[in-house]
Amino acid sequence: MDFGVSERIETIVSMINEFVDRELIPMEPEYLVHDFNEMLPKIREKQEMVKKMGLWAPNFPTECGGMGLTLLEHGLVSEALGRSPLGHFAFWCQAPDAGNVEILHLFGTEAQKERYLNPLVEGTIRSCFSMTEVDMPGSNPVMLETTAVKEGDDYVINGHKWYTTSADGADFAIVMAVTNPEAPRYLQASMIIVPSDTPGFNIVRNIPVMGHEGSGYMSHAEILYQSCRVPQSNLLGPEGHGFVIAQERLGPGRIHHCMRWLGICRRAFDLMCRRANERVIAPDGKTLATRQIIQGWIAESAAEMEAARLMTLHAAWQIDQVGAAKARDSISMIKFVVANTMNRIVDRALQVHGGLGMTDDTILAYFYRHERAARIYDGADEVHKTSLAKRILRSYEGGK
Repeated sequence: MDFGVSERIETIVSMINEFVDRELIPMEPEYLVHDFNEMLPKIREKQEMVKKMGLWAPNFPTECGGMGLTLLEHGLVSEALGRSPLGHFAFWCQAPDAGNVEILHLFGTEAQKERYLNPLVEGTIRSCFSMTEVDMPGSNPVMLETTAVKEGDDYVINGHKWYTTSADGADFAIVMAVTNPEAPRYLQASMIIVPSDTPGFNIVRNIPVMGHEGSGYMSHAEILYQSCRVPQSNLLGPEGHGFVIAQERLGPGRIHHCMRWLGICRRAFDLMCRRANERVIAPDGKTLATRQIIQGWIAESAAEMEAARLMTLHAAWQIDQVGAAKARDSISMIKFVVANTMNRIVDRALQVHGGLGMTDDTILAYFYRHERAARIYDGADEVHKTSLAKRILRSYEGGK
């Protein structure tokens, strides 16, 4: 194993860290109290700066206009960007667009790439991924009620989705729908491109998450597909291969998430240490940093963060070397390990800040309410643990 990075990547990460510190973190106080769409013109200004620096779309293929970084390289970039909630969007490597670019690049037709992929990488349009359903368990993704029925040259889509991230303002959705109900269960669903201006594509609402509804890119929509008709040429990949394609998307996507979470860990850890050193708690000038329980939290957080980081870099290295399928145990491990590490460190940092931590005067409360879902989306912790344990136990069957 070699986690060494080139001088070029070290320079890129250094430039990104400087940009986040100088240009994005100072925007956060305004971002925390304003609607995302109100902030968009200012964010666009930052995006133009990123383009001029040559750092636009770091993980997208070079032939599409991106930087073409490997998964391991982009992991380091994602960690740096994760320190601010504005980071990934400013550099145009945000979910769900990042995953949709991967799908379109690997499985899109030339016509689909021309219409959807190229402008998506350029940043002139946004997209969303519509899979999770209101009445079906996200823990079992093969259970879908949304259907796409052929009529003439079209698919007619009917279904009820929610937690479709960034649907508000998106130009198109990639929708998971059942096209082959009689096929084996992992070959029943397909991915279909649905432009958001298609009749029958109806956003019901942006779902309030812990009291915050959000808007634009920073939102999660509930969508009704009501006799939503699109041409069969909007099918992505072979019919019935929706879950096969999803696995291509989810492996790298979990690396992106985990490295972003590690960026959040670093930001929360830095804030916690500074607060501990600065907060005077006694007339003699002693600070929180003099208390053993705080010292214990800091030591534990540093160790947990380093362990989670090495696990994630190893998983990224494995995917680059042998592919996501052979790295699935490592991918499952990092999903629940890093999510829980992040939640613990953010919680400790918030506790060290006391009442201040509950306010939006720091970024911690934002992380606390928006990142709790890390233990749920892209496979709940319990699902990953169960699947991993079953694979491990099978390897011991028969006295092996």
